[in-house]
Amino acid sequence: MEFLEDTVISSIRDCAKLNNGLEMPWLGFGVFLVEPGKETELAVKRALDAGYRSIDTAAIYENEAGVGKAIQESGIPREDLFITTKLWNADQGYASALKAFDESMEKLQIEVLDLYLIHWPVVGRYVDSWKAMEKLYKDGRVKAIGLSNFQIHHIQDILEISEVVPTVNQVEFHPRLRQVDLHNFCNENQIQLQAWAPLMQGKALDIPELVKLGEKHGKSPAQILIRWDLQLQVLTIPKSITPHRIVENCQVFDFELNDEEMALIASLNRDERVGPDPDNFDF
Repeated sequence: MEFLEDTVISSIRDCAKLNNGLEMPWLGFGVFLVEPGKETELAVKRALDAGYRSIDTAAIYENEAGVGKAIQESGIPREDLFITTKLWNADQGYASALKAFDESMEKLQIEVLDLYLIHWPVVGRYVDSWKAMEKLYKDGRVKAIGLSNFQIHHIQDILEISEVVPTVNQVEFHPRLRQVDLHNFCNENQIQLQAWAPLMQGKALDIPELVKLGEKHGKSPAQILIRWDLQLQVLTIPKSITPHRIVENCQVFDFELNDEEMALIASLNRDERVGPDPDNFDF
């Protein structure tokens, strides 16, 4: 089974229900490679003005402080926002993970985090990191904990020792890297899949089939891909600092792709990554 259930996603405020009952917006705003400081602050403010309520950052992006300042100045009630950040590789391990979390929270200027992810499966360290995540969760400092860039065998390692099942696995996911087995495994274990690089860092926007579908629906290739993610029930976090694209990327709720179009996009898979292989990285 590829789908957990039939879900109609018709608004930027629609949410997935994670396995612990927490609701998380299907469509979020990512700040990977957004410059720290003013650029991050401005991009996040523009995203919030456009209607996004889920913001995804990470310690290694070095822009948590900018995210924190933007959400503080937005005037939007904290309970209406969903903030995600990630534990970096150098900070993995039990005590170091707890310390890194404190540092992230200070930069974000928030009391309780919505979602904390282990950024990459660092061999020999991610199990201890998960134990630290579980402590943070049990202590009420984070509402949900999860993984990023974990393959099936990494997740199995976590499930063997975990007291808390991961809520999310954020991975590279786009038509050139469909990850069907991983998607199905996550669904079977009630772990919500989330896409990073849903637009292949811009490389997907020139794929002829997507351009043609965009012309058919009066949409951009980016909008076609974001809609594809949503109809697959995959959380997605497109990133842009361009004002009109920030708005455009959330204008995906006034059309649907039919089964034939969904299959066409899926057929573009080549098991091709734009980022590192989680089984072969050295950072």
